[in-house]
Amino acid sequence: MTAVVFDLDGTLIDSAPDIAANANAVLEEMGMSPLPEAQLRGFIGKGVGHLIGQVLAASGQAADGPFHAPMVQRFNARYDTAFENTVIYPSVVPALEALIDAGCVLGICTNKPIAPTHAVLRHLRLDGYFGVVYGGDSLSQRKPDPAPLLAAAKDLGHAQVIYVGDSEVDAETAANAKVPFLIYTEGYRKTPVHDLPHDAAFNDFKQLSGLVAALMKG
Repeated sequence: MTAVVFDLDGTLIDSAPDIAANANAVLEEMGMSPLPEAQLRGFIGKGVGHLIGQVLAASGQAADGPFHAPMVQRFNARYDTAFENTVIYPSVVPALEALIDAGCVLGICTNKPIAPTHAVLRHLRLDGYFGVVYGGDSLSQRKPDPAPLLAAAKDLGHAQVIYVGDSEVDAETAANAKVPFLIYTEGYRKTPVHDLPHDAAFNDFKQLSGLVAALMKG
């Protein structure tokens, strides 16, 4: 059997509108101007601390200066309920069901903190599909360190692992873990797909089960 482990933001769900709104609310509370959602979308993927550092730098402040810690705290305080405008990408649920029907077990490995990860999965009714969930603060290491992905794979108890993500961080994580990587091209990636290590790319979740089956046979 095969374990298929997924990134979350930009892979299974489009959470950028809520993450951007949360970041801009914090900026306004700190007396700074909001940033465009398109710009904030590019900061997603390496955890809250990195996100806030990028937000500060884009606002003309020191990324690791005195505003960083209080802004992280304010951001996290509302993160568990920041999903009003978050949506599941098209065809995700049928794809997950098809993988389970094919005998795969599923997990999550994301840099999103574990509490808002569980909250948004429950809110979107996705939590029942995954046997294990690792967030950015589940271990002392976070992606692109392979430790969370390898821990998720170990917990799922399967030797063959496939990672599915959308970003540079996800591609690097899979490479570091030495597992096959499938990249969803409609997420938050900034680098051209052909410049990232991957086994296959897809732009529609209807394609996923076939790609996983091909890797399983390989």
